[in-house]
Amino acid sequence: MSDTNGPRALLKRIRVWLVVFIVCLVLSGATAFPLVTELRLVDGALDSWASPVADAFPGLAEWISRVRTGLEGADARAPYLLYGTDWLAFAHLVIAVAFYGPYRDPVRNIWVIEFGMIACVGIIPLALICGPLRDIPFWWSVIDMSFGVFGILPLLAVRRLIKRLEAAQETARAASPAPALTSTAGRTSSP
Repeated sequence: MSDTNGPRALLKRIRVWLVVFIVCLVLSGATAFPLVTELRLVDGALDSWASPVADAFPGLAEWISRVRTGLEGADARAPYLLYGTDWLAFAHLVIAVAFYGPYRDPVRNIWVIEFGMIACVGIIPLALICGPLRDIPFWWSVIDMSFGVFGILPLLAVRRLIKRLEAAQETARAASPAPALTSTAGRTSSP
Protein backbone atom coordinates (compact mmCIF):
# COMPACT_ATOMS: atom_id res chain seq x y z
CA MET A 1 0.00 0.00 0.00
CA SER A 2 1.42 3.42 -0.93
CA ASP A 3 1.72 6.28 1.53
CA THR A 4 -0.43 9.19 0.31
CA ASN A 5 1.46 11.57 2.60
CA GLY A 6 4.93 10.32 1.80
CA PRO A 7 7.43 12.50 -0.06
CA ARG A 8 6.85 10.79 -3.42
CA ALA A 9 3.07 11.11 -3.24
CA LEU A 10 3.33 14.75 -2.14
CA LEU A 11 5.76 15.54 -4.95
CA LYS A 12 3.41 13.94 -7.47
CA ARG A 13 0.43 15.98 -6.21
CA ILE A 14 2.49 19.18 -6.28
CA ARG A 15 3.55 18.49 -9.85
CA VAL A 16 0.01 17.76 -11.02
CA TRP A 17 -1.22 21.08 -9.57
CA LEU A 18 1.73 22.90 -11.13
CA VAL A 19 1.14 21.38 -14.57
CA VAL A 20 -2.50 22.50 -14.43
CA PHE A 21 -1.42 26.00 -13.36
CA ILE A 22 1.27 26.22 -16.06
CA VAL A 23 -1.14 25.06 -18.76
CA CYS A 24 -3.67 27.71 -17.69
CA LEU A 25 -0.98 30.41 -17.79
CA VAL A 26 0.15 29.30 -21.26
CA LEU A 27 -3.42 29.23 -22.57
CA SER A 28 -4.12 32.64 -21.06
CA GLY A 29 -1.00 34.02 -22.72
CA ALA A 30 -1.54 32.33 -26.06
CA THR A 31 -5.07 33.70 -26.33
CA ALA A 32 -3.81 37.26 -25.92
CA PHE A 33 -2.05 37.15 -29.33
CA PRO A 34 -5.06 36.76 -31.70
CA LEU A 35 -7.45 39.15 -29.93
CA VAL A 36 -8.99 40.67 -33.07
CA THR A 37 -9.75 37.26 -34.54
CA GLU A 38 -11.08 35.96 -31.23
CA LEU A 39 -13.40 38.93 -30.79
CA ARG A 40 -14.73 38.50 -34.34
CA LEU A 41 -15.47 34.84 -33.61
CA VAL A 42 -17.13 35.51 -30.24
CA ASP A 43 -19.16 38.45 -31.56
CA GLY A 44 -20.24 36.38 -34.58
CA ALA A 45 -21.21 33.49 -32.30
CA LEU A 46 -23.33 35.80 -30.13
CA ASP A 47 -25.18 36.88 -33.29
CA SER A 48 -25.75 33.29 -34.46
CA TRP A 49 -25.54 29.95 -32.63
CA ALA A 50 -24.86 31.54 -29.20
CA SER A 51 -27.68 34.08 -29.48
CA PRO A 52 -29.46 32.63 -26.42
CA VAL A 53 -26.44 33.75 -24.39
CA ALA A 54 -26.65 37.23 -25.94
CA ASP A 55 -30.39 37.32 -25.18
CA ALA A 56 -29.79 36.28 -21.55
CA PHE A 57 -26.86 38.71 -21.10
CA PRO A 58 -27.43 41.71 -23.38
CA GLY A 59 -24.74 43.70 -21.55
CA LEU A 60 -22.19 41.03 -22.42
CA ALA A 61 -23.18 41.05 -26.10
CA GLU A 62 -22.97 44.84 -26.22
CA TRP A 63 -19.58 44.84 -24.48
CA ILE A 64 -18.14 42.19 -26.81
CA SER A 65 -19.38 44.17 -29.83
CA ARG A 66 -17.90 47.39 -28.43
CA VAL A 67 -14.52 45.77 -27.72
CA ARG A 68 -14.49 44.15 -31.17
CA THR A 69 -15.17 47.51 -32.83
CA GLY A 70 -12.44 49.17 -30.78
CA LEU A 71 -9.87 46.45 -31.47
CA GLU A 72 -10.66 46.36 -35.19
CA GLY A 73 -10.31 50.15 -35.31
CA ALA A 74 -7.00 50.04 -33.45
CA ASP A 75 -5.78 47.22 -35.68
CA ALA A 76 -6.72 49.18 -38.82
CA ARG A 77 -5.48 52.63 -37.76
CA ALA A 78 -2.83 51.97 -35.10
CA PRO A 79 -1.81 48.29 -35.07
CA TYR A 80 1.19 49.13 -32.88
CA LEU A 81 -1.23 49.56 -29.96
CA LEU A 82 -1.91 45.83 -30.04
CA TYR A 83 1.80 45.28 -29.46
CA GLY A 84 0.96 45.87 -25.79
CA THR A 85 -1.22 42.75 -25.77
CA ASP A 86 1.63 40.83 -27.41
CA TRP A 87 3.78 41.77 -24.42
CA LEU A 88 0.94 40.73 -22.11
CA ALA A 89 0.90 37.34 -23.82
CA PHE A 90 4.68 37.06 -23.58
CA ALA A 91 4.59 37.90 -19.87
CA HIS A 92 2.15 35.05 -19.23
CA LEU A 93 4.44 32.64 -21.07
CA VAL A 94 7.52 33.82 -19.16
CA ILE A 95 5.72 33.52 -15.83
CA ALA A 96 4.65 29.99 -16.80
CA VAL A 97 8.32 29.10 -17.39
CA ALA A 98 9.18 30.35 -13.88
CA PHE A 99 6.92 27.67 -12.42
CA TYR A 100 9.21 24.99 -13.81
CA GLY A 101 11.51 25.77 -10.85
CA PRO A 102 8.98 24.56 -8.26
CA TYR A 103 8.15 21.63 -10.54
CA ARG A 104 11.80 20.52 -10.35
CA ASP A 105 12.47 21.35 -6.70
CA PRO A 106 9.37 22.56 -4.86
CA VAL A 107 10.93 23.12 -1.43
CA ARG A 108 13.84 25.15 -2.75
CA ASN A 109 11.64 27.19 -5.12
CA ILE A 110 8.62 27.82 -2.89
CA TRP A 111 9.30 31.53 -3.40
CA VAL A 112 7.93 31.22 -6.96
CA ILE A 113 4.64 29.95 -5.55
CA GLU A 114 4.55 32.85 -3.10
CA PHE A 115 5.37 35.30 -5.92
CA GLY A 116 2.42 33.87 -7.88
CA MET A 117 0.16 34.28 -4.85
CA ILE A 118 1.19 37.92 -4.50
CA ALA A 119 0.50 38.46 -8.21
CA CYS A 120 -2.97 36.90 -7.83
CA VAL A 121 -3.77 39.23 -4.92
CA GLY A 122 -2.47 42.18 -6.98
CA ILE A 123 -5.05 41.54 -9.70
CA ILE A 124 -7.82 42.80 -7.44
CA PRO A 125 -6.58 46.37 -6.82
CA LEU A 126 -5.44 46.59 -10.44
CA ALA A 127 -8.94 45.77 -11.69
CA LEU A 128 -10.62 48.04 -9.14
CA ILE A 129 -8.35 51.01 -9.92
CA CYS A 130 -7.66 50.67 -13.64
CA GLY A 131 -11.05 49.28 -14.65
CA PRO A 132 -12.93 52.53 -13.96
CA LEU A 133 -10.08 54.60 -15.41
CA ARG A 134 -10.37 52.66 -18.69
CA ASP A 135 -14.19 52.67 -18.76
CA ILE A 136 -14.44 48.93 -18.11
CA PRO A 137 -17.85 47.80 -16.82
CA PHE A 138 -17.69 46.75 -13.18
CA TRP A 139 -19.03 43.27 -13.94
CA TRP A 140 -16.10 42.76 -16.35
CA SER A 141 -13.68 43.86 -13.62
CA VAL A 142 -15.25 41.20 -11.42
CA ILE A 143 -14.48 38.63 -14.13
CA ASP A 144 -10.89 39.90 -14.25
CA MET A 145 -10.62 39.70 -10.45
CA SER A 146 -11.86 36.12 -10.58
CA PHE A 147 -8.60 35.17 -12.32
CA GLY A 148 -6.76 36.21 -9.16
CA VAL A 149 -9.19 34.35 -6.91
CA PHE A 150 -9.17 31.17 -9.00
CA GLY A 151 -5.42 31.47 -9.57
CA ILE A 152 -4.54 31.69 -5.90
CA LEU A 153 -6.52 28.57 -4.94
CA PRO A 154 -4.21 26.02 -6.60
CA LEU A 155 -1.19 28.01 -5.42
CA LEU A 156 -2.42 27.86 -1.82
CA ALA A 157 -2.86 24.11 -2.20
CA VAL A 158 0.62 23.77 -3.70
CA ARG A 159 2.21 25.86 -0.96
CA ARG A 160 0.54 23.73 1.71
CA LEU A 161 1.73 20.55 -0.02
CA ILE A 162 5.28 21.93 -0.32
CA LYS A 163 5.35 22.67 3.42
CA ARG A 164 4.22 19.08 4.07
CA LEU A 165 6.88 17.79 1.68
CA GLU A 166 9.53 19.87 3.44
CA ALA A 167 8.48 18.43 6.81
CA ALA A 168 8.49 14.88 5.40
CA GLN A 169 11.96 15.39 3.96
CA GLU A 170 13.23 16.75 7.31
CA THR A 171 11.75 13.74 9.09
CA ALA A 172 13.36 11.36 6.61
CA ARG A 173 16.74 13.12 7.01
CA ALA A 174 16.52 12.98 10.80
CA ALA A 175 15.65 9.28 10.71
CA SER A 176 18.51 8.28 8.43
CA PRO A 177 21.90 7.52 10.01
CA ALA A 178 24.58 10.15 9.61
CA PRO A 179 27.16 9.25 6.96
CA ALA A 180 30.60 8.35 8.20
CA LEU A 181 33.38 10.85 7.61
CA THR A 182 36.71 9.75 6.22
CA SER A 183 39.85 11.31 7.65
CA THR A 184 42.87 12.17 5.52
CA ALA A 185 44.57 9.01 6.75
CA GLY A 186 41.77 6.91 5.28
CA ARG A 187 40.23 5.96 8.60
CA THR A 188 36.50 6.21 9.13
CA SER A 189 35.25 8.32 12.00
CA SER A 190 31.86 9.48 13.25
CA PRO A 191 30.90 13.14 13.19
